[in-house]
Amino acid sequence: MGEEKNQVGELPLPDEFPEPCVDDDEEKRDNSAAMEDSVGEKAEKCSPNVLEMLKAAESRRSSQDRDKDRPEADEAGTKEPIAEALKTNMQIQFNDEKQEFNKLPNKSGHRSMPRSTSQSSTDSFSSVSNESSEDELSPQNKQQKNSKGFSDFCIKNIKQADFGRKEIEIAQQEMSALMILRKKTGGEKPLAGANVVGCTHITAQTAVLIETLAALGAQCRWSACNIFSTQNAVAAALAEGGISVFAWKGESEDDFWWCIDQCVAADGWQPNLILDDGGDMTHWIYKKHPSSFKKLKGIVEESVTGVYRLYQLSKKGKLCIPAMNVNDSVTKQKFDNLYCCKESIVDGLKRTTDVMFGGKQVVVCGYGEVGKGSCAALKALGAIVYVTEVDPICALQACMDGFRVITLTEIIRQVDMVITCTGNRNIVGREHFDKMKSGCIVCNMGHSNTEIDLASLQTTELKWQRVRPHVDHIVWPDGKRVILLAEGRLLNLSCSTVPSFVLSITATTQALALIELYNAPDGRYKQDIYLLPKKMDEYVASLHLPTFDAHLTELTDDQAKYLGISKYGPFKPNYYR
Repeated sequence: MGEEKNQVGELPLPDEFPEPCVDDDEEKRDNSAAMEDSVGEKAEKCSPNVLEMLKAAESRRSSQDRDKDRPEADEAGTKEPIAEALKTNMQIQFNDEKQEFNKLPNKSGHRSMPRSTSQSSTDSFSSVSNESSEDELSPQNKQQKNSKGFSDFCIKNIKQADFGRKEIEIAQQEMSALMILRKKTGGEKPLAGANVVGCTHITAQTAVLIETLAALGAQCRWSACNIFSTQNAVAAALAEGGISVFAWKGESEDDFWWCIDQCVAADGWQPNLILDDGGDMTHWIYKKHPSSFKKLKGIVEESVTGVYRLYQLSKKGKLCIPAMNVNDSVTKQKFDNLYCCKESIVDGLKRTTDVMFGGKQVVVCGYGEVGKGSCAALKALGAIVYVTEVDPICALQACMDGFRVITLTEIIRQVDMVITCTGNRNIVGREHFDKMKSGCIVCNMGHSNTEIDLASLQTTELKWQRVRPHVDHIVWPDGKRVILLAEGRLLNLSCSTVPSFVLSITATTQALALIELYNAPDGRYKQDIYLLPKKMDEYVASLHLPTFDAHLTELTDDQAKYLGISKYGPFKPNYYR
């Protein structure tokens, strides 16, 4: 390697090529409590409706009646009609509020559920997802154009673009590495000619990544990998900027696949790169557009679920293009999976349930990086945390971190919350739901909703009640209620937001992986799944160190020789995770 100064943010890009991967077997709130006013409350403090009722009642009484009652006015005479009026008015107001609260959303274009529940709500407690009451039509039934006449997109409301732009600008301040990447390589346009189709969460943070790819020369078409996580204002800002985006919060299952197909099947469009989160885009092109799939230069995948799907294709001999496994990069595993979930799980639970964690008994299923971050956050707030695991190494880590490792069947009757983060399926089944106590909260921190067996809950004896956005009460015949968040989908991105800085690390890794795949000479990558080299992980990390004013120590020549490595890195072997 060249003898360059080891300066933060200036590490040279790696000379070696990525090594093939080793296949590892890897939620309007019901908060309407009202207090009765005192019977003797003064009239001047009453609402206008109460005053009008008092005046009307007084006018119906004769003057003799009023004179007869006047001596008693200083005692209790005036209190009785006021009290009666107050009581009557309060009953009317409470009844109106109750009727209004019990009205369930019934918007056209929402997905139908195979159970007796309300339609999916597209509301959000996140500011970037608030919607105007005029947006009743499905986006597919709207004809929208941005300010320049561009119409190749399908979103909720293009009028929200200005607000979305502000959200993106806020995220940019925390995503310095991507902004550095734009500045350093933007003039060279390393992605010029690249046609990137993406299927990720559409948030302010991913918008910074998408616009970075566009700044580096790529043409992008984008859809959402989760029907609840799209921030509508951000999608509008992307569309206003000329990005073909097909996504909105609260899509139906049919909408979801329609949006993906719009990204792929556009006239005159041939994608040559996929940026995927969960493998849905890869799966769709492979199944529905096989000829386009064979023409791809590569796939970049960032989730456990998507990587697992890639390995399935590879084992069957059907993966005919190279793929980059970003999920197992150190900069993804040790930062996004751990720190992002550590900070966002509490946010999601608080926004949806207002629950207090101190003293609550919580079981976290899975002690990978997501599980570790979730457990640490819950423990810090005073929760009593249990862990379930199948991997003895992860189980031992949980024990040494102070958590009791136990099976779900052993602990299910006494816990207040069940949180899944395994990347597997049917972790929580009907046999577990039947044993839960009333009020137990169930949610998922994994990518897919397969971890919770929802099909077993879609039966005639169970009632589903939508009590607020992304919060369903599942009611048993005996009155027991289990609280399900986000219909078992990813809690933090469905019900809250995530830290921009941590996502910057993953997004920078994704951008570099796309650049590498697109510019690699023929033959460098075969029909296999690859990890980015540790030197590139270290380069991504170095781009984020200036944020903390961190100063790296430099090895001396003698120290480097003693360790048998270059003084400029990489400092870990490629198999290190």
